[in-house]
Order: sequence, then structure tokens, then C-alpha cells
Amino acid sequence: MPQRRFPISAKLTVATLVPLAIAIVCCWLVGVTVLASRMTTQAQEKVRTDLNAAQALFQSELNHIRDVVRFTAVIPTMVAAFAQSDRTLLDGQLSPLRQSEQFDIFTAIDAKGTVLARSTNPLSFGDDYARDALISRALKGEVATGTVILSSVAMQREGTPLVERAAIKLLQTPHARPRHDAVEQAGMFLLTAAPVKDGRGNLLGVLLGGILLNNNNALVDRIKETLFEGQSAVDEDRGSATIFLGDVRIATNVQDNDGNRAIGTRMADDVYDRVLLKRERLIGRAFVVKDWNFAGYEPILSQQGVPIGALYVGLREKPFTSLKLNIGILFSVILLFGAAMGTISSQILSQRLAKPIKELEALVRQVAAGKRGLTSPITTRDEIGDLATEFNQMSAALARQDQEIGELTRGLEQKVAERTTELAEKNQQLEKTREELVRAEKLAAVGELAAGVAHEINNPMAIIRGNAELLQMAFPQGHENLEEIDAIATQVQRVERIVANLLRFARRERLQITLVRPATILDEILTTIVHQEPLEAITVARTFPLDLPLIPGDAELLRQVFTNLILNAIQAMPDGGTLTLACRAVPEQGQCRISVSDTGNGILPEHRSQLFNPFFTTKPTGTGLGLSVSYGIVNDHGGNIQVESIPGAGATFVVLLPLAAGL
Repeated sequence: MPQRRFPISAKLTVATLVPLAIAIVCCWLVGVTVLASRMTTQAQEKVRTDLNAAQALFQSELNHIRDVVRFTAVIPTMVAAFAQSDRTLLDGQLSPLRQSEQFDIFTAIDAKGTVLARSTNPLSFGDDYARDALISRALKGEVATGTVILSSVAMQREGTPLVERAAIKLLQTPHARPRHDAVEQAGMFLLTAAPVKDGRGNLLGVLLGGILLNNNNALVDRIKETLFEGQSAVDEDRGSATIFLGDVRIATNVQDNDGNRAIGTRMADDVYDRVLLKRERLIGRAFVVKDWNFAGYEPILSQQGVPIGALYVGLREKPFTSLKLNIGILFSVILLFGAAMGTISSQILSQRLAKPIKELEALVRQVAAGKRGLTSPITTRDEIGDLATEFNQMSAALARQDQEIGELTRGLEQKVAERTTELAEKNQQLEKTREELVRAEKLAAVGELAAGVAHEINNPMAIIRGNAELLQMAFPQGHENLEEIDAIATQVQRVERIVANLLRFARRERLQITLVRPATILDEILTTIVHQEPLEAITVARTFPLDLPLIPGDAELLRQVFTNLILNAIQAMPDGGTLTLACRAVPEQGQCRISVSDTGNGILPEHRSQLFNPFFTTKPTGTGLGLSVSYGIVNDHGGNIQVESIPGAGATFVVLLPLAAGL
């Protein structure tokens, strides 16, 4: 089945578009990732800043209550009422102030910690507050402020309406921890206890005042209006604030699924663990009632440092997600438009560049089909024009060589016919000699032809190689045309190797005979051959006796023979195997036996008789000259090459060389 053909214009287009596509995808990924990361980081930083501001507003509310209670405690009329322990007078002082400051608790306590008067419930008095943390600090002369949790019983003493206001029905909340009660009965208060002293500094009692946070949304709405300027208290498009009692929302502008304030919904379980159990500030992504938010939680601590609730501010994640999606779509549209323009430009340019190459390709096909005397009309002043000039020269040279080859062939055919006629008259005993003579005659003729062809090809190939090297140096790495130029240089090198083998086959070099040790030559070849073929998957086995004698021979030519045999053995084992090298003397025959064995697929029987014929090869990129040259070298040394092979079980090439006289 013929392989699918890819035109050079398509390759040029792909070579342009692949880097462009990679760059576009990388830009898109990096851009979207960086934008998403920056937006998330900025959202979290805003939440962190907003949480700090919300905490400051929460503290500001505490400070306001502290200032009101502290200043009220030093009013002369208030001091006089404490000095007289007059409940009616105290109630007359406390009630107007409680209403003007919108306090939910405003209570007078004597120096022993006993309640003198409650402005919210005048009929309830006499209970002992001496052990309360805030009151005990105030009885010691300190203005004490803090967030306090009061039970329903404690609030009952301050008045039934306070208990009703504090009660919050618990609602089902996704991701919240299990809880079995249905109503939150406790109340969270911001309280201040200030000591009341007479003119001589004697403690007369304590003034206690504060507000209930349950169902009191004034503080969280003020936080939201301050942090998210321009948003109403019930607008949840961006931010929200919440005060938690334990894990219950007691004051919030977070909305539930019906659009109402989500009072009674609860904190997510993982947030509860970190904020209320581990007392950590949490800045991150959290599920809030019905949606994911960028959230910030700060634990609210009691006087003893125990977490009793949390302050929350957050930004809805949905607007940021929509913004990231819109930016990603816009970014994608821009990049796709750029890719489309790049594709169109690449196709136009690649077609223009490929046109002269296609014309030259058509001429080459005609030459390959046997036509001669063709010339290229391409006259561009660039590398393609230079290539066309070289093609014209090559075409002319091929025409001349075809004529010479025809004459040589006709002469050769005539000689072969004459030899065949003469040898046919010989008896059967001379059949083997006749075959050798025919073989020798053919080799001589092919050698002469090879020498002529190699001589004619060398000059144009040298010019092509030189120009290709200049082109390689002229173009920077990654240039769109560099791949085609590299292909030209590679093919020129291949032609030069073929020419070198042709010349080596045609010329019988004069032997430089010295005494050589075959084992030493084989070891040297194994040391250097790793630069030509990898040996990681090859196991090399050597069998070289210590007393192996020297043999007379040309060391360089023998090295060429053994190198060729070892390379063939390695290439016969692409998936790895065992390469076995053996040397031994056969004194009774006066020969040294050198063998090269592999564990490849072996040699087919029909191929064995042709192995040493010139230009016969089973390799896709071979020239078919290696074994024929090696065969000639061994013959010149008075030796012989034999082949032993079983298909599927590897092959062994045996070189028999004469020993030195007297050994």
C-alpha cells in the first residue's frame, strides 16, 4: 500500500501553524489562569480588608456603648440616686437614657453586686450579679466591656419582651453540623459595666448597659453600607455581613432562597471546626446558606477568651465566576481571530514558496522516468534558483553518462556472449571455473562503470553540499525553510557515501602488508563503533585465545572488513540481542578463522547467493557495496568469506585469512 503523500505546501503551512497553535493555547491557558488567580487573590484580599474593617466597626459599637455607660455613671444626678439607693429615682434617670440610646439593658447594681433597679423591668430587682465577669471587674473599679451570652432565664429578669426578641427559630442549612434543638434561646449582648463613685472615690455601685444582637440588624447593615458603598441592606449582588451566636446567624443581610434575611440558618460544619473550635481566623472560599462565597470569619471571644460566635463578611463568588467566564470568552475570540488570520496568511505564503519546488519536482520525475536533456526554467535568484541550476547540470551529466553506459553495456553484453559461447564448449569439469570468470568479468565491468559514474557525480554533489551548508548557516534555528534544507544536506551526504563506496569498489587499493593481530582490531572497532550505532541493547561476547598468532595483512583494509561485518550484525538486531566475536587459529589448514555472529532474523536462502554481488542489499538505506568491497579485500589477502545462517536464528560471517609463514 503506497504511503500517503504530503505536499511541501502543506508541510510549510503545518510548520507555521503548529507553533502558532501552541503559542495560542499557551497564551490562552496562561492568560485565563493568571486572570482567574488574580481575581481570586484580589477578592480574598478585599474580604480580608473588609473583615478588618467590620471588626473595627464591631469594636466601635462596643466603644460607643462603653462611652455612654461610662459618662452616664459620672452624671451627678445618677451618682446622687446611687448614693440614696432610691429605686424610683434610679428608674427615672435610666429610662430616658435607655430609650435615647436604644439600649436593651440598663441596670443599676449596688456595691455588693445586688440589682437596685432595671429600666426594662422595674419590678425585677434584688438578684445577685456579684459573680458575673463584667460586674466583678466593675466592682473593682474598672470599666469592663465585652460580648456576653445570656440565657433565657437571665433575659427573663430583664423583661419578657427581651426573651421573645432573642428567640430565633433554627432553619435547615446545607453543610451545617447536626443540631437537635429547634430554637436558639440564648442571646448575644454587647455590654459595658462601669463603676459609680462618689466625690471621694468611694464605690457606690455599678451601672450596666448594652444592646441585644439577636434579630438586631442595624450593626450588620451599617457594616455592609460602609464596606460595600452604594448597596442597600437587602441587596446581595456583591457583599454581606453576619453576626453568629455559636453557629447560628442571629443578625445578617445574607438572603435565603426566598429573598429574606437568612436569620436562623447556620454556619457550615468545616467553618465551625476552624473558627469556633480551633479559634482561627478564616479567609477563603465557603458555602454560605445557598451559594459559594469568598468569605472571612473572625471568632468573637467571651471575657474568658472562649469563642462564643463569629463575625462574617463575604463576597458572592457568582459575579466573579461570570466575570472570569466573560473574560475567558473574549480572550478566546481574540486568539481565534488571530489564529484564523495566521492560517490564511500561512496558506498563501506556503503555496507561493512551494510552486517552484513543485515545478522542479515534476522535472525530477521525468528524469527518473528516463527522459534526458531536460532543463529547469526556474530563474529565481535564491536557493531554489541555485538548486535548479544544479539540476540542469546534473541532467546534462546524466545524459552523457547514459550514452557512455549504453556503450559499455553493449560492449559488455558482446563480451559476455563471446565468453558464454567459448565456455559452452568446455567440459563439465570447467563449469565452476567458467562461472568464476563470468563473475570476475561482470565485477570488472561494473567497477569500471561505477568509477565513471562516481567521478561524474562527485563534482555536482560537492556544489550542492556546499550550497546546502551555506543555506544551513544562513537560516537561524527554527526557520520555516530549514527543514527542507536539512533534508537536502542529508540526501547529499547519502549520495557522497554511495559515491565513496563506488570508488572503493572500483579501485583495488595496493595492500600495505604488516603483521596484525585480529583480536586487537576487533577490540578497537568495538570501542569506536558506539559513535555509529547504539549498543545499549546489545550484549557483546568475545572469544579470543591468548596465544592467537599474528597474520599478514593490511590493517586498515581489514579494519574496514570487520567494521562492516560488525555494523551489519548490530543492524540485524534492532530490538537487541547478542553479538559474538571469535578468533582462533587453524594450523592444519594454515588459516586464522574470525567469525562475527548475531541473533537477528537470519538470511533467507534465496539471498545467500547474492550477498556479495555489488548493489545487492536488503536494507532500505543500504548501497549494496559493503559486502562486495569486503569480499574483494579478503580475496586480495588470499582469504575467503563464508556465511552460515538459519532463518529466524541469526547469521554468522566467517573470514578465513592465511597465517604468516612458519606459524
